[in-house]
Order: sequence, then C-alpha cells, then structure tokens
Amino acid sequence: MSTEGFEAVFLETHNWGKAAGFFRSLGFELEFETDHGSGQFRNGDGPYVFIAEVPEDREPQARMVLRVPDAEAFRPGAGVEVVSPFEDTHYGTREMTVRDPDGRLWTLQAPGK
Repeated sequence: MSTEGFEAVFLETHNWGKAAGFFRSLGFELEFETDHGSGQFRNGDGPYVFIAEVPEDREPQARMVLRVPDAEAFRPGAGVEVVSPFEDTHYGTREMTVRDPDGRLWTLQAPGK
C-alpha cells in the first residue's frame, strides 16, 4: 500500500492573527478555529492548511502531510526512514513521521481506529 497524495500542510506561526489574515487574503476560508491559537483553512478541493501558534522562543516549523488509507496495512518502501511509527493523535487520526534523504520530516496521516 502507498500514500494517496497530499492531505494537508501543517504550519507553525508566532502570530495566529497575522497568519490567518495572510491565508484569508489568498482566498482560503477558515473551516474551524480552536481556542488556543490554531485553526484549519481550505481553498477549493486541495489539501487543507492547519496553522498553530507557537511561543516566540520556538522556531516555526512546516510539515507536509501525506494521506494513508490504512495505517495497519501501510509499509514504507526502501529509502524511507521511519522516525516514529503510527500513533493515535488527540484529533482522531493516526500519524507516522518519516525522514527523506535530505533530512526533512514528513507526516503520514491515516484515519483513527
């Protein structure tokens, strides 16, 4: 089994309000906002963008999220370094972290159990 393409872009920011305004200016619509400086945007049928505010002393990160239909059936191919196996998230999915040959981290996201 392989991935099914891009599910999302996960972005961290130091200023939720400015980041939200930026994406709204580009035509993204807010699907939901949490009560702790984060929320999800969408523009058309493409991947969603999830933005989360982090403290000023932390460098904002960006992560591409690839869709996996079944965490139990997925087996990464050669050349894929698994950093962390599939784990349940607090938002109802299962996620695995992998590293590409250039050292970038990627998230593989599957439906929750």
